[in-house]
Amino acid sequence: MPRPTVPKLDRDLIRDTALRLIDERGLEALSMRGLAEVLGVRAQSLYGHYPTKDALLDAVANLLTRDIDTSGFDGHDWETGLLVWGRSYRAALGAHPRAAPIIAAGTGARQDFLAMADAVHGGLVGAGWAPRTATLISGSVKYLVVGAATTPFASGFADDTAVYLNRYPNLVQAHRIGEHAERIDEDSFELALTSLVAGLRERPDAPPIAVA
Repeated sequence: MPRPTVPKLDRDLIRDTALRLIDERGLEALSMRGLAEVLGVRAQSLYGHYPTKDALLDAVANLLTRDIDTSGFDGHDWETGLLVWGRSYRAALGAHPRAAPIIAAGTGARQDFLAMADAVHGGLVGAGWAPRTATLISGSVKYLVVGAATTPFASGFADDTAVYLNRYPNLVQAHRIGEHAERIDEDSFELALTSLVAGLRERPDAPPIAVA
């Protein structure tokens, strides 16, 4: 009988399979041994490509951030830059919410993540923000994005009217939130992001918006 086929291992296959397992089972369930079982190889085979689990998670983080759009900062338009970046950042993490804690953990030596951070910081400073303020702005957007990806507001409400009836009079419509959860979460994030940008615009140290 022919021997069962074993996938040809490479870094991309290992990384992509790890992300799929995180999506399915959660970050806590990912292990090099379990990943090897799914790939049909021995765990030792993975270490020639990723010497540690942390190195593998760095690769996953790079993949998640690679296509986040920082092009809005072109021309030193910091307002457009923040809106485009924030929305695409949320979309990237929203597609893989169980992997969002990897991004929340920080940059480390993650090349694609650092490239994104460099583009954002450079765009803000280039537009006229002081370097320290640019750092604070970047952090504020990250808080919004990670929070939106990991703790969707609308999913926290029960759809049973009895939970609220006669006990929480200001939440008598809360049982309907689940029906519109996706839209509520999207609109809530949009409100937070645009309010942040509007507030920044009113700061006395805010640089002018570039005019095309």
